[in-house]
Amino acid sequence: MTEHERFLRFLAAGGISAVLNMGSRWLLGHVFSYELSVALAYVVGVASAFALMRMFVFEPAGDAAHAQFTRFVLVNILGFAVVWLVSVGLVRGLFPALGFRWHAETIGHAFGIASSALTSWRGHRLFSFRTTE
Repeated sequence: MTEHERFLRFLAAGGISAVLNMGSRWLLGHVFSYELSVALAYVVGVASAFALMRMFVFEPAGDAAHAQFTRFVLVNILGFAVVWLVSVGLVRGLFPALGFRWHAETIGHAFGIASSALTSWRGHRLFSFRTTE
């Protein structure tokens, strides 16, 4: 598979996990604060993204799934910081300053998720799913 095809598969798998992330954030938002819902939903996104990336994007590597998952989580710790800061920064800071209220939490969360796509691609391609040959 070419790098272009792999990147398109990465975006598709990431899109599916983003929908699961956003849907779970919406559900969790009925029980928890926006900030905590973003954090808890991120776990759903990470778990689904790992499964999809391992099945459809990256070839099997020489090491075990748990080693790949550990590296995947490490990359996503940085990704979480970006997602949370962008999501919460927009919803609690920029959007109120601009008077923007229309689906602010959903739009802020979508921007937060999208903001980590390129760094996640590089991190997962070069670290999480690296081959150990």
